[in-house]
Amino acid sequence: MVSESELLASVPTQLWIGGPVDATGGGTFPVENPASGEVLTRVADATPEDAVRALDAAVAVQDQWAAKPARERGEILRTVYERIIERTEDFALLMTLEMGKALPESRNEVRYGAEFFRWFSEEAVRIHGRYQTAPTGVGRIVVHKQPVGPCLAITPWNFPLAMGTRKIGPALAAGCTMIVKPASATPLTMLLLAKLCSEAGLPDGVLSVITSSRSGAVTEPLINDSRLRKLTFTGSTGVGKKLVEKSAGTLLRTSMELGGNAPFVVFEDADVDAAVSGAMLAKLRNGGEACTAANRFHVHNSVREEFTEKFVAAVQKVKLGPGTDPETTLGPLINEDQLDTVTELVDDAVAKGAQVRVGGKSPGGPGYYYPATILSDVPPQARILREEVFGPVAPIIGFDTEEEGLAAANDTEFGLVSYVYTQNLDRALRIAEGLESGMVGVNRGVISDPAAPFGGVKESGFGREGGFEGIDEYLSTKYIALP
Repeated sequence: MVSESELLASVPTQLWIGGPVDATGGGTFPVENPASGEVLTRVADATPEDAVRALDAAVAVQDQWAAKPARERGEILRTVYERIIERTEDFALLMTLEMGKALPESRNEVRYGAEFFRWFSEEAVRIHGRYQTAPTGVGRIVVHKQPVGPCLAITPWNFPLAMGTRKIGPALAAGCTMIVKPASATPLTMLLLAKLCSEAGLPDGVLSVITSSRSGAVTEPLINDSRLRKLTFTGSTGVGKKLVEKSAGTLLRTSMELGGNAPFVVFEDADVDAAVSGAMLAKLRNGGEACTAANRFHVHNSVREEFTEKFVAAVQKVKLGPGTDPETTLGPLINEDQLDTVTELVDDAVAKGAQVRVGGKSPGGPGYYYPATILSDVPPQARILREEVFGPVAPIIGFDTEEEGLAAANDTEFGLVSYVYTQNLDRALRIAEGLESGMVGVNRGVISDPAAPFGGVKESGFGREGGFEGIDEYLSTKYIALP
């Protein structure tokens, strides 16, 4: 692994449009290390004109990329996968520097994020249509799948690599060109990925990365341009709704992976030790800064105190510190705004009667740190039960009956993921089917898998990423009638 200074020097800081290019406005913006608040480097601040320049490049090579044999597209993706794995330590360190997560978490993300390129390198050659005789016996039906065309991906800061690869992978496999607008807090990982893709043989213009501190201004001309045919977004529900409204002008095809408020339901027959282990993963993976993070812990009253005590004991072993420290298991939050949000939600719950069992107070700066926190006796009116905390805080509330537990879990406008712990198979299936979420983990604290469809229902969005379903988001269906 190279040193921090050598790594940062190797990462492009210009826009990536067929290679590194300067922003037309010439401006830059800083990228901070959340562990210290210090500036790591400055990157190009794209203008709306730069965004159109990236779309011009994508349109110019769309037909050639779509015409490239699927096997060749797949081989390029496979090469990128192998090169990401070879540079695991570089990508892990870069993510830790710009996002803050502990290095073991970053290494896990590299493996997870790279896997989307391997999975979709294999799916590129499995894009199926169909041929059949019409039911009337008159004529034949041919169904053909084609790439939708140039795409725009807007990605968040919490998984700087994986949120990009699970959009780029299927798009390129399907034969689409792609423009990525990464979060301004974490642009470096995506710029390094673009450079690596180019080195792996991806033709110029197929993938562009436009970094900007003015996301709305830069993406709006693309969304309004009829040449763009697909928008995929991961982020907050509020922003997602605005993007869907804007997309209506050209009836732009969209995929939205939005906010969550995941319930973690523990029944009286659960293996409590296993539930605590799962809770540690579901809550503290990525420092709680994940849309899949457990947000509300609904625990049957007969085992609630046992679960709480064991959960507290496990959380007390968490080591808060800079992500680059080998002993750290929980890094800082992304920025001061997020630290303020987490602090406000905890303070609100405590003011309304919640009990702090562990944590509950930021140690102060430098850096944006908040300790792993468990709250018990959380009242129904606490904001933390309605809002996504996006931090290492676990509010615990009790229930008495299966019906009550299921109703409490579903009492949210969100529906991304739910977690259930029970040793009764009938109950597991019954609850999994009754939960209003796009994904359910049964006796598992981590459910993300490139081979499985990821996505939600209700105000958590629509569309699926990963699995066999993931590539369909980038394909159009054409019906050809034959005599």
